This record gives sequence, structure tokens and C-alpha cells, in this order.
Amino acid sequence: MLHLSSLTSDEAQILLSLAVMLASGFLATRLTKRLKLPNVTGYILSGILIGPYLLDLIPHPLIQQMDFVTDLALAFIAFDAGRYFKASKLRETGWQVITITLFEALTAFAFVVLAMRWIFRLSLAFSLLLGAIASATAPASTIMTIRQYRASGPFVNTLLEVAALDDAVALVAFSICVSYLSAADGGRVSLSSTLLPVLWNLLVLLVGCLGGWLLHKLADISTRSDDHRMVLVICGLMLLTGLCAVVSISPLLACMAMGAVYINAGGEKETFSQISKASPPLLMLFFILSGLRLNVPSLAAAGTVGVVYFFIRILGKYAGAWSGSALTRSPAPIRNYLGLALIPQAGVSLGLAALAQRILPESTGVLLSTIILSSGVLYELVGPACAKAALRLSHSMGTDGGTSGGPPRV
Repeated sequence: MLHLSSLTSDEAQILLSLAVMLASGFLATRLTKRLKLPNVTGYILSGILIGPYLLDLIPHPLIQQMDFVTDLALAFIAFDAGRYFKASKLRETGWQVITITLFEALTAFAFVVLAMRWIFRLSLAFSLLLGAIASATAPASTIMTIRQYRASGPFVNTLLEVAALDDAVALVAFSICVSYLSAADGGRVSLSSTLLPVLWNLLVLLVGCLGGWLLHKLADISTRSDDHRMVLVICGLMLLTGLCAVVSISPLLACMAMGAVYINAGGEKETFSQISKASPPLLMLFFILSGLRLNVPSLAAAGTVGVVYFFIRILGKYAGAWSGSALTRSPAPIRNYLGLALIPQAGVSLGLAALAQRILPESTGVLLSTIILSSGVLYELVGPACAKAALRLSHSMGTDGGTSGGPPRV
């Protein structure tokens, strides 16, 4: 059997690897469709199948060099999520969304910290940093599931707004924890090195807002064709993602701000539909890469700590979402099922895990990184199925059951 890594041409390796990844993702959805599972689950499973621990079809160096696919996919996802932050809707539900977000994020944080300290007697530094990372939610797989089943309505809007905002909560919580640990440890950790990522996030957030306004002015001129409008949007997303890569931060918040300002400035809704139609291959590669990067031996290395973290975070997310929804007197579907759709974790959490690994002692730093990396893929496997269940139970699915896989109705 010819292995792709044996090819001398880099171009051939890249092109054939991409073809194998896309083909495997497509074939996996034939199975998940019969099992009535979300497509995202099939994409991740196909990545595991063709990855280094099973068929080993994709050269390892190539997997390591495809971080740009992750960043660009997050940019597309975040821009699309920005449409749900219309000022008119936020004026009606903003306090509700903020309250639910704080409850679900901080409850997960508290549950994880207490479990690590009381059950495993791990260090305060490890427990606090892992808890802060646990508060983040990755909206990527949830948005893909919403698209597949053409879900819409108040439940979907609340879900997307909460999933987006809790990344900001995670960043702030992580920064506060690091600042506290720095002070408690006599300043061993430089405050500037830990606060700098937060400052960069604020800066690119402002750049994203400016980009959204400029995008409306440039792309929505009456003489622009649909094709040229899409080119300008993709160009803007690539520029913003590139700037984020320069300072080593996730493009999620900045691109979401770009989409939010664009829609509030009077941007065309059709633009989001165009981006949704252009993004499926990119998003498929994003989730296949998650499967490719799963370090199977690390699952055993994480051991009982990883298993407890996996379940306790889910419990914290659900309990927090239920409590926040009950406090704000949200409708029953939001109160009962929102927590089910907040399980996935990737994106921002991976970046924070890398920073935490540099802060902690080597042994505990590796343990934390292993837990986040391995559980992140597992969350992405079970998350879409839970999101589908939440959409079904909340009666948010499209009338056609979502078989067309088109963008969600807004």
C-alpha cells in the first residue's frame, strides 16, 4: 500500500491528503446518517480512523502544519454567529443571556475546582487554571448541528449568544486566576505575560468591530455582485484571522464582533447565507483534523482525573444553565435543555491550555494539557448528539428535519 508520506512531492502529499480527508468525511456521514447521528460526529470519527493510531493515512508533519485550517474555520463560524447579536434582540434578552452565561460558565468552573482539590488533592494552581478553562464552550460543532437540522427560534438564539459570550468569561476568569497565583507565589509568574493575551483580545475585538463597519461600507454598495461581496467578506476574515495569528490568539471573538457589527450596521442577511454555502468543505476539514489530532495513548495517561473532569464539567454546565435560566424565568425549553448543548470544548480552551502548561510545573502542566486535548475531542464526539437532542426536545428543528443540511433559518 502506498503511504502518502512516501511521496517526494510536497504538493502531491498535500493535495492527496486533503482528498483523503474530504472523502473519508463524506463516507462517514453515510454511516452517521443511517444511525441518525449529526454529521460532525462522523467527521471526527473519520479523522480518528485515518489518523496515526489506526490507518495512519495522513503524514504527521502535514497534520501539524494545518493549524491555519482551524483558525480559518473558527473565523467563518464566529462571523456567522455574529448575526445573532442584533441590538434589537439584545435589548430584549441581553440581561437574560448575560445572567445565564455567568451561571453556566462559573458553575462549571466551581465544580471542576472543587473536584480537583477535594477528590484528587491537586494543587490550587492546577485546579484554578483547569476550572477557568472548563468554563469555555466551543460553538463550532453546535452551529454545524444547528445548520444540519435547520433549527431556529428563541432557544437557538439564546444558545448561540451564551456559547459565544462564555469564551469571554473564560478569558477573564483565566486572567484573574493567573494574577492571583502570581501574587500568591511571590510574583514567579509575570503579570504582563499573562495579561497580555487578554489585552490583545480586546485590541483585535476593536479591530473586528471596525472591520465589520468597513465591510458594510465596502461590500454592500448596490453595484457589488454577490460574488464580489463574498470575496470581500472572506478577504476581511482572512486579514483578521492573520492578525490574530500574529499575536497567537483565537480569532473567535474578533470575527464574531465583525459579524455582529456588520449586521447591526445594516449588512445584508444574504451575506451570511453565502458564507454558509461556501464553508462546508472547510468546516469538514476542521472537524476531521480534531479526530486526526486525538492522542489515543493520552486517554490512558489522563486516567481517573480526566474521566472525572469530563463528567463534572458536563454536570457543571447543565446545573449552571438550569440555575441561570430559572433565575431569569426563561422559558422551560431553555431552562431544561440549554445545558445539553453547551458540552463541546475546543478553540479558546486549547489556547489557554497551552498557556497554562507554560505556567505550571512540567508534570502538572502536561497533565492539564493532556486532559484538555483528549477530553476536547471526546466532547466534540458526544456534543453534537447532545445538541441534536436539545434541539429536538426544545422543538427548534426545521419542519423538514434538517435533511437538507442548509443554513439555519433566521
